[in-house]
Amino acid sequence: MAYMANEVTDIADMPRGGPDASWLDRLLETDCPEYLDRDDVDDEVKRAIVSALDRIGSLFGEHDRNAALVLREVADIVDPTILELGAGHGALSRRLLEQHPTAHVTVSDVNPESVAAMAASDLGDNPRATVRPVDATAIDAADGSFDLAVFALSFHHLRPAQAARVLAEGTRVAGEMLVIDLPRVPSPLHVAKLAALAPLALWWPFAHDGLISSLRSYSPSALRALGAHAGIDVDVSTNPFDRQVVRARRRG
Repeated sequence: MAYMANEVTDIADMPRGGPDASWLDRLLETDCPEYLDRDDVDDEVKRAIVSALDRIGSLFGEHDRNAALVLREVADIVDPTILELGAGHGALSRRLLEQHPTAHVTVSDVNPESVAAMAASDLGDNPRATVRPVDATAIDAADGSFDLAVFALSFHHLRPAQAARVLAEGTRVAGEMLVIDLPRVPSPLHVAKLAALAPLALWWPFAHDGLISSLRSYSPSALRALGAHAGIDVDVSTNPFDRQVVRARRRG
């Protein structure tokens, strides 16, 4: 497999596979937005996709596994304050509140419909939860307001310049940021995955967004480049058949 030059002159132009991405990996990405990111897609379709994400996350234990990762990071803090960015359906924050009796969680999303739905749910009635709209690229909070910021399964929606900004903002308002997202699988496996998803994507909105998510996921080298651009330290662990986890902190 031929690899390309590994110098990033402009983070906005960095491939999703990172500065050292192969020519094939560079072909396996897209600027096409998911239905969830499009203004011309009916809100009912978007709600159906979010509901499917919630159901599948519950069915396969994904919400609980993500909650375990988050709680591990705040295990030594008595009353942790956690900011969830891009919460969508709020299932992760719901698990955190259920599993940690003294945690305080700010549940946020940039989409006003998602925020309204979460506020109208049990999250809106929980005294340890605050539900509000937040733009993760420009967080309306003071430095060090939270013990931990978490961004789960939505980071791939961000373009590289936005992603670097989110890392910078998350580590500004919190002592640590945890990003949990889809892994970028090796190119041969990626081709096979896309071939399996493509027929379903023609009629099932969830599969459509899943296919695009795969094309927009970041590799470990890309995540390290984003961290370097944001001026923060990142530690990346990845499982090509499960999840990718980034732990980020401000330098010094």
